[in-house]
Amino acid sequence: MIGSRYLLCSLFLFYTILYPHIGNAGGESRVYQNTLKKLTDPTPLLADYPEFIQPIEELRRYEAPLLVGDEGADLSVRAWRFSYNARGIIEIPNKIRADKTAVIMVHPWGIDDGQGWMTPEPAGAADFCTPDKNHLAGRHTREVIDPFLKRSRKDVALVMYSLIGKVDPIRKKLYRTFDYNPTKAERVQARKDLTKQLKSLPYKGEPLPTQLTLSKEQPVIDYFKQFSGLSARDRFNGKGFWDVPVPVTRDITVHDDDVLIFDQEGYEPLKLFLKKEGIRHILLTGYATDMCFCKTTAGYENLSRDFNVFLVGDASLATFPANSSPKYATNAHISFASLNHLITQVSWIKKIHSD
Repeated sequence: MIGSRYLLCSLFLFYTILYPHIGNAGGESRVYQNTLKKLTDPTPLLADYPEFIQPIEELRRYEAPLLVGDEGADLSVRAWRFSYNARGIIEIPNKIRADKTAVIMVHPWGIDDGQGWMTPEPAGAADFCTPDKNHLAGRHTREVIDPFLKRSRKDVALVMYSLIGKVDPIRKKLYRTFDYNPTKAERVQARKDLTKQLKSLPYKGEPLPTQLTLSKEQPVIDYFKQFSGLSARDRFNGKGFWDVPVPVTRDITVHDDDVLIFDQEGYEPLKLFLKKEGIRHILLTGYATDMCFCKTTAGYENLSRDFNVFLVGDASLATFPANSSPKYATNAHISFASLNHLITQVSWIKKIHSD
């Protein structure tokens, strides 16, 4: 099993800008009037949680006409994207049907949250790679994502979570999956089995190396070969660390009808399940903005090929090596994603109340 967000997700690469065909809810094409109206003195974007994401400010902002306009829409999702060619940010209103919408949280790993799966000592790494950073991400989950899920769950069709690992008997009986919804008794027993398995590991690995062998000509190369920036395999994490059934973090209030996505099953089963459930729109949350959020099974690079995807920018955190705060890294990676994807924020997702 690959050992961390850095190893689970490949590098975030530039790729060809896509020009998707825009259709209405009935499948018929329409001509979209791409008229841009310049906004005067707009407030910064993603400014509600500045501890977790640095607010986004741009010299030029525009407003465009309605993009997604479902018949019978009951959810307003204002969003924005950046265009170098337009030389600014473009804000776009959308009106969608909540019953055609899924909220997906990418990789809510239950690490260092009291369930039993812990960062190994003295030098192990997992998730955001240090216990302190894992705890910060946990607080972000509690303060930003979980309240958003609680508010959304009563309206949207599905709330879903993606996790690492293959299908296993414990999580199949602990969470609803694509093809099974366990009974209360099965969930109680699965929770006991999970606790037992998670607590069976010693969570111990080797200490940092105290001596390195360096050549005269290439000491820098030799140094990093023997002491890399991140090693999350058996040496520092201990044998079996990545073989356990990783649970959804307890910082999320999971409901029985919420659905678990197993990464190793791949994207096609997820796509088919969403289509079967009548989903057209995705509100995407989760971790990590620069890696799993974009490149894993339920990441936006997959989902945006088949669904209208809105990245909830303040309901995500980027990894933040060499920094005490994720706010600048999250800003940078959300900003880059905005070249080809729509960005929204928690406070912009609102019920449409009929008069």
